[in-house]
Amino acid sequence: MKKAKLFGLAAVAMTSTLVLAACGSKSSDSSAKKDSKENHSVAIVTDVGGVDDRSFNQSAWEGLQAWGKEHDMKKGVGGYQYFQSNDESAYATNLDTAVQNGFKTIFGIGYKLAPEIEKAAKQNPDYQFGIVDSVISGVDNVVSAVFKDNEASYLAGAAAAASTKTNKVGFIGGEEGEVIDRFEAGFVQGVKDTAKKLGKTITVDVQYAGSFGDPAKGKAVAAQIYQNGADIIFHASGGTGQGVFQEAKAIDEQLTEAELKDKQVWVIGVDSDQQAEGAFKTKDGKEANLTLCSTLKGVGAAVADIAQKAAEDKFPGGKTIAYGLKDGGVDLTDGFLSSDAKKQVEDAKKAILDGKVEVAEKPSK
Repeated sequence: MKKAKLFGLAAVAMTSTLVLAACGSKSSDSSAKKDSKENHSVAIVTDVGGVDDRSFNQSAWEGLQAWGKEHDMKKGVGGYQYFQSNDESAYATNLDTAVQNGFKTIFGIGYKLAPEIEKAAKQNPDYQFGIVDSVISGVDNVVSAVFKDNEASYLAGAAAAASTKTNKVGFIGGEEGEVIDRFEAGFVQGVKDTAKKLGKTITVDVQYAGSFGDPAKGKAVAAQIYQNGADIIFHASGGTGQGVFQEAKAIDEQLTEAELKDKQVWVIGVDSDQQAEGAFKTKDGKEANLTLCSTLKGVGAAVADIAQKAAEDKFPGGKTIAYGLKDGGVDLTDGFLSSDAKKQVEDAKKAILDGKVEVAEKPSK
């Protein structure tokens, strides 16, 4: 498995500066830009969360937009574009539309698109395809981009364990499967390892919403977890996570600024910095925030990185590129962590990088 280096992931999906650092600096000569503009076009096909899910799909689209704009490309046919999937039945149609419109490199954003990406690639050998968060083997015109989400989630677990006041935390996954297994496994392990260091006993309430695009279900599941005493929830649920934030706000908005110190509930964001999603006003009108921190996943930077390689006739077809903590492909924001919690996160990160901790990829059942 090939490793790729992403750079300074702190704002990976949300700033064009980082994305451009991943895909090539502005010092690229004008002929390279011209070649990218005239001879290449790139599209993404989203999962059901859509490009405004404030998470995984949005990160991919922001990365592609930044790459396209850097190379003076236009949005649309002949440049860069997204095709939104409102349900899973749209995957095949959107991929076919992207091919029919002549997009040379086409990404499927999310493991659920893997079967249709593989089928489209075999039917269209002159086109290049990418799958994010899954692996397609043995197809020369497909590159697979995967992330070590378990490592970033381990850091989130360390942050939660060091921050909880109730010694109860929660995890909400979108749908069960190999990818979200990594999030759950890393988070639970991070909580348990850090709790042991701190001499605490912390329970983790693990729940699944059954969808990546159902905010109402996310809100309902979060309400149950908070009612059972958890004060922090880490969600790995795409657009469903919007409901998790809604429920946390509904609780925290009933508190005064003074009451937040002991009674506030928190959310840990996923895939990009979700601090903006946590903004709210207290009962007495004070500005506050409930996003404790967020795991970062360089989806946008990975899309830009591969798009640039393709434009330079260096498309890594048939390969799997892994983006992990060591490579700068995943990380955790500081958010509103206390200095003690930050230290626990840094210790956890060092333990992973030094090889002292091996983070599980599957939950222990």
